[in-house]
Amino acid sequence: MPPSCCGCLSQYTHHHLLTFLLTFFSYVLLHASRKTFSNVKVSISAQWTPPLYNASVAPVERWEERHLFENEEQATLFLGVLDSVFLFSYAVGLYLSGVIGDRVNLRYVLCFGLCGSAAVEFVFGTVTEWLHIYNIYLYCSLWVLNGLLQSAVWPCVVAVMGNWFGKSGRGFVFGLWSACAPVGNILGAFLASSVLKYGYEYAFLVTSVVQFAGGVVVFFGLLASPKEVGK
Repeated sequence: MPPSCCGCLSQYTHHHLLTFLLTFFSYVLLHASRKTFSNVKVSISAQWTPPLYNASVAPVERWEERHLFENEEQATLFLGVLDSVFLFSYAVGLYLSGVIGDRVNLRYVLCFGLCGSAAVEFVFGTVTEWLHIYNIYLYCSLWVLNGLLQSAVWPCVVAVMGNWFGKSGRGFVFGLWSACAPVGNILGAFLASSVLKYGYEYAFLVTSVVQFAGGVVVFFGLLASPKEVGK
């Protein structure tokens, strides 16, 4: 490692390391949940559309009510709509979360975003499938809420990192830290593929539980600023 990097690292304490790891893995878990949704779209589409009419299921209304769309093309179009409403609410939420983060302890906002998003994803992907609740308005509402909750994470982790790491060596530190998004994509793909054979609802279950647990760890372990330890 270059001497300049060693000199930069020598100024950091275990508090800096803990902050780095907690904020890093907070965004890793968030991206893992997003990747899960991308990876299970084919399974969701198949569940929302009946491959063939099943005459053994009577009455006919019972067969039809368990499927949202007549064909996969309609299901794919709706999945695109879900992506759009998520991104729109996420964009709006980034502004709102930044304003809230300036007024509320960043640890609380970050924990609320992680745990709230995990709960919404659990309802969206797991509860609705277990209870056979298929409703486009419910799905859209949940995904708008998910976008707003997920938007709380990025401004908070950036602000916390900025509080702890000054200008000296920031490029090196943030260069390492910025790998959180691709690492999250890898983790999400791995978790989803590990349980997808049991049903897409279990992919949502695993990632939401892990993300919720991460939010709890953040709540009890993260220090939002050096001022909290008298620095």
